[in-house]
Amino acid sequence: MRIHVSRFVVCFVGLTLFPLVGCGPATPPATRSTPVPAVGSDSAEGKTTVATTASGVADDTTPPVTEAPKPLADIELAQGWISLFDGETLFGWTPVTDANWRVESGAIVVDQGEPGLLCTTTRFTDYVLHVEFRSAPGTNSGIFLHTPLTPKDPAVDCYELNIADSDNPFPSCSLVKRAKAPGNFDSNDWQTYDVTVLGDKVIVNLDGAQVLEYVDPKPLHRGHIGLQLNQGKVEFRNIKLKPLSTTSLFNGKDLAGWKTYPEMPSKFTVTDEGWLNVKDGRGQLETEGSYGDFVLQLECITHAQQLNSGFFFRCIPGGPMNGYESQIHNGVKEGDRRKPVDCGTGGIFRRIDARLVVANDLEWFYKTVSADGAHVATWVNGYQVVDWMDDRAPDENPRKGLRLEPGTIMIQGHDPTTDISFRNIQIAELAARSEPAASE
Repeated sequence: MRIHVSRFVVCFVGLTLFPLVGCGPATPPATRSTPVPAVGSDSAEGKTTVATTASGVADDTTPPVTEAPKPLADIELAQGWISLFDGETLFGWTPVTDANWRVESGAIVVDQGEPGLLCTTTRFTDYVLHVEFRSAPGTNSGIFLHTPLTPKDPAVDCYELNIADSDNPFPSCSLVKRAKAPGNFDSNDWQTYDVTVLGDKVIVNLDGAQVLEYVDPKPLHRGHIGLQLNQGKVEFRNIKLKPLSTTSLFNGKDLAGWKTYPEMPSKFTVTDEGWLNVKDGRGQLETEGSYGDFVLQLECITHAQQLNSGFFFRCIPGGPMNGYESQIHNGVKEGDRRKPVDCGTGGIFRRIDARLVVANDLEWFYKTVSADGAHVATWVNGYQVVDWMDDRAPDENPRKGLRLEPGTIMIQGHDPTTDISFRNIQIAELAARSEPAASE
């Protein structure tokens, strides 16, 4: 029996997406769709302050990047955390109004301009959010949760977690127009919000202590995360998120829930350690369920150098890897991690390269993929490498155009050299959209 899930969130570690039945340099590339421009870009291509374009192409005027960034600790990666701010650029964020959003000393800073939000380009459903913030006296700011890009009323269309002095009608730790937090939390120092947004509940912790729990009688289910400029100077740093409500796609014992293709050369097995291993190729392993909007997380390891694999999503069921392909390939050119071989791990093959190759061969790495309508974002080892909008005309076949219909997920055996393992494969459904998933 085929399970059909229309909306979901999935996080993968180290998977790849393939355009056609396979990927390889001999195949001419298809026309790329639109990367989401980075805030503060200095060209039409979206070149960021770390000298890579939004499509991931390196700027040769700067020295090569030889070391992989590691924004999160190993224990955080194992728990499913991803970083929403790389500490250097505003990649993955978009301003809604004309304000002086910028990065200074590893923090996002704003103090002038038209009041409004700086929003994640990705929307999320259930999660824990960690944000450190510092506000000058008299500042009125906030963190918006489950918000559209331009919210109209925080009592209705978003949750506004306020950052404001104690004389404000809704001081810090309050949800504006929803719930006032008791106490005085004024401070000139860095403070930390840990916020759980789960179903109808919003739980607010400040500096490790719970301050507020709010239950929404008409809960919101999906939206952007927004940082607000309203009045005064405010700074944000160490912004990270852990998706919740994930379920397992792989039980570590057998291939229950997956369809095999024994007529293909690839061999999919479960190892004594409980890993899902694929050797040889070409071939595919396909979920019995279908998924449309999701967050997928997993761990992956390549057992040799320069291996090529990936996973496909929104596939036409039963077809030959006919879906969007999230690439797995840790090779780089000229020793520069900004120059991926064959799209790079986390890239969407034939659509957009990873802006940086973060993972290493022969080491376990973590991968997260968010697919929300036409928007796709990927993280490798907690670092965002893709922020992409598929602006092609709609088509049932994702090789030809934008596919929003749910489809299966397929893990690829690429060629006779394939030897790759996966574990902790988790997926979370994205709640039904209450607004457009595109640029809004």
